[in-house]
This record gives sequence, C-alpha cells and structure tokens, in this order.
Amino acid sequence: MATRLTVALWAAFCLPLAAIAEPIGNAAQEADWAARLDKAATLQAESRTMKDAAKQTLEEKTSACDQKFLVNACREEARREYLKASHAAQRLETEGRAIEREVKREQIAEREKRRVEEAPQQEAELKARAAETEAARQATQARIEATRADKAKKTEEGERRKAADAERLRQKQEAHARKVAEKMREAEQREREAAKQEGAKK
Repeated sequence: MATRLTVALWAAFCLPLAAIAEPIGNAAQEADWAARLDKAATLQAESRTMKDAAKQTLEEKTSACDQKFLVNACREEARREYLKASHAAQRLETEGRAIEREVKREQIAEREKRRVEEAPQQEAELKARAAETEAARQATQARIEATRADKAKKTEEGERRKAADAERLRQKQEAHARKVAEKMREAEQREREAAKQEGAKK
C-alpha cells in the first residue's frame, strides 16, 4: 500500500504543468489549494533568501574575525549564528515542502474520488457509443445487402426478359419456318397436279 502511495505521489509530482493546473475539485477547493501552494512557495523562497543571507553574513564575520584578538572564538560565534539561521531557514523549507505534499495528496485523493464517481457514467457512455457504432454498422450492412439484393433482382429480371425475348423470337422463327414449309408444300402440290393434267392431255 505504501509503495502504491509513493508511486502515486511521484506520478503527481511529475505531471506536466498543464495537467496539474487542470481543475480537480470545486472552486473552493481549488482556491484553498492555490493559497496553500502560494504559501509553500513563499516559505521556500524565504528559506532560500535566509540561507543566502546567513552564508553571506558568515563570510563577512569570518573575515572580520581575522582582525580581532580572539580569532577562533569569534569564528565559532559566527558559525553558531550561521547554523541558527540555517536551521530556521530549513524549518521554513520543510514546512513549505510539507504543505506541497499535503496539497498533492489531497489532489490525488480528489482525482481518484472523481474517477470512481464518474466511472459508471463513463461506462454508460462507452456502452452507448458501442451501441451506436453497432447500430450504424448494422444499418450500413443492411444497406449493402439491400443494394446487393436489388442488383441481383434486377439482374434476374433482365435475364428473364432476355429469355422471354429469345423464346418469342424462337417461336416467331418457327412459325415463319412453318409458313414457308407450308407454302413450299402447296407449291409442290400444284406442280404435281399441273404435271398430271399435262400428262393426261397427251
């Protein structure tokens, strides 16, 4: 559990500024976090200023001690003052960092709370989008199948028309052939009768 919390805190500290700046809680929470983070930044800046001033004072007093009779005692006193100022500055920095960590913990907890609260809605939205996608897919498939069926129907009707036209042409040709054959038989019959009549006259 401690390991997961450490990882979560580290991830929060490493988030891009834009992600950290994104609103997490309500307006009151955001204002409180902003105020506390400002305080933390002020404390840490004050700590750095105090450390720099203490260091500079130490250097100046150490240099001045060389002009005094009790050099070592003077330097020891300067060092005690420096350590006292440094410890005070360190307390400010520690306080500022503690405020930052606490704010980050609260933001992580709020973000997780929001994630849990929004999970059902997000799941419902995902299901709704999935249903819409499936419905659109089915509608598209239905249109494709309808187009194919219509095309197949038209093709079949065209084939039937061609077959009917071919059948009518065949019947017409057969009827014409029968008429021609009948006329030829009639002509042959007349020729035979004419030949008989001619033979009878002789």
